[in-house]
Order: sequence, then C-alpha cells, then structure tokens
Amino acid sequence: MAGGIVWRIVKPMGLGAEQTRTVLTTVVYYFFLPAMVLEVLWTADIGVHSLQYTILAVSSVLFGMGGFWLIDKLLKLEHRCLGAMILASGFPNTTYLGLPVLEQTFGSWARSVVIQLDLFAVSPLLFTFGIIMVRHYGTEPSSIRQPVWSFLNAPPFWAAGIAVLLNLNSVPAPIWLTGTLKLLSGAVVPLMLFSLGLALSWQAVRVRNIPYIAPVVVIKMILMPLFAILLVDHLTMANNYKAAAVLDLAMPSMVLGIVLCDRYKLDSSLYAMAVTVTTALSLVTLPLWYQILMTRF
Repeated sequence: MAGGIVWRIVKPMGLGAEQTRTVLTTVVYYFFLPAMVLEVLWTADIGVHSLQYTILAVSSVLFGMGGFWLIDKLLKLEHRCLGAMILASGFPNTTYLGLPVLEQTFGSWARSVVIQLDLFAVSPLLFTFGIIMVRHYGTEPSSIRQPVWSFLNAPPFWAAGIAVLLNLNSVPAPIWLTGTLKLLSGAVVPLMLFSLGLALSWQAVRVRNIPYIAPVVVIKMILMPLFAILLVDHLTMANNYKAAAVLDLAMPSMVLGIVLCDRYKLDSSLYAMAVTVTTALSLVTLPLWYQILMTRF
C-alpha cells in the first residue's frame, strides 16, 4: 500500500495513479483473480455454510446502506452525495484488502471465506441492488445501459461456476494445473494491495466533508461489524469461520465504488475521501475487532 501511495506522488515515467490502477485492477480482475477463484473453490468445503455466508454478508451490507439512508433524514444531502455515501457505508473492501488481511491473519484457509463472501454475496448485491441504487441517485449515460445481471458475464464468476461444478462432482485437480493456479494466485495479494495504495488520495480529504464522512465511519467501522457479530451468533458455522467472516465485513469502504461513482455521476471526490479515511482508520479498528473476535469466538 505504501508503494502505491509513493507511486501516486512520484509518477514514474509519467504514469499517473489512476492510469496505473486501472491497468493493474483490470489484469487482476480478468486474469489473476479467476485463477485464484478456481484454485480455492475447486477444493473448498462448499455446503450449507456457503448459504450462511450469503445471509450474513447481504444482511450486513443492507444494514450499512440502510443506516446511512436513515441518517440522511437529518443531513438532507443532495442525491449525488447521498448515493455515494450509501455505497460507502454498505459495501466493504472484502477482496482487495480483506483477502490479504485474512490470509495473513488466519492462514490460507481464510481465502475460501473471502471468495465465498465476495462472489456469493457482496459482488452480486453490488451489481444488482447497488447498481439500482446508484442509478436512482445518479445519472446513467445511455451508452452504458446494461441489465443488472450483466455482472455474471465476467471471468471471476465464470471461474466460480466452473470451480463449484468441479467441486460438487468431486473432480480431482491435476497436479500440473494446481501448480500453475497457485503461481498465478500468488500475484493477487501484492497487486491488490499496491492498487489499493494507488487509490488512496489525501487530496480528496476536505474538512468541510467531515460531517458527511463521520456517519460513514461510525456505520462502516463500528455498527456494521457489531451487527455482523450479533447475526453470526445465530449461524451454525465453526467459530474460526465466524471470526474470519465478521473481520472481512469490518473492512473499510470498497475501492470499486469509485468506478461506479464516476460512471453514474455521483460525488466521486466524497466517495474517495470515505475510502481514504476508512482505510486509514482500519489500521486501528481491524486489530481491535480481531481482539474482540478472538475473545468471543
């Protein structure tokens, strides 16, 4: 992340942060991440708990979105700001930060938790209900009008579908293919962290926007993880999986939301400030939530 921040400042060979981040995230999303998805889900334990991940994540994200929508009854934000803040309050950075954090904290088994939370819950919700929400509060150019289910036409979801079919039919993974997938998967975490560093912009931080960002911080970093803990107590998954899932949902605001704000003419600078501030604060809140989860579970 620090390397990405330095790159944003230095701009080697004139390559700006946004240009570099776009290339890197595209390569990860269309090439390296599908390889990891195939590797992890092919051998993962997929069952009833996978549905529980969906229930937990969808409920938590909707709680975060609904929380800011209610707060706006007092703030009375204009639509382009309100849509950006609802997006920032609800959707956590489950993959780009959650994957490296959980893998280093819990071990390689936690990658399955992250991928199932993302592909079975967070991403489908973002590209359906999330898109409907930003269309409502923003402006949709006719040139990008697409059905809300078009997100399924993407390599990570193809890889997930193939992996689940292979998994459920007990098809063994060839050793040569497993080795190749592991090699490709190894590129995901450093590229994600570097891209996240590129996305952080302190120039987007404005004192006048603090009253709008403060509710996002409270909802995203405190109330949403607390809600997830209360909900996960009613689920039947193992305690270590409960802890990993809740910690993933405690991640800061999703970087991908900046792309949606740009596309649908929401307040991108306000959203970028939310990402930067919540990511910086996560250096404090994530260790605290980890200690709470280890004590509870």
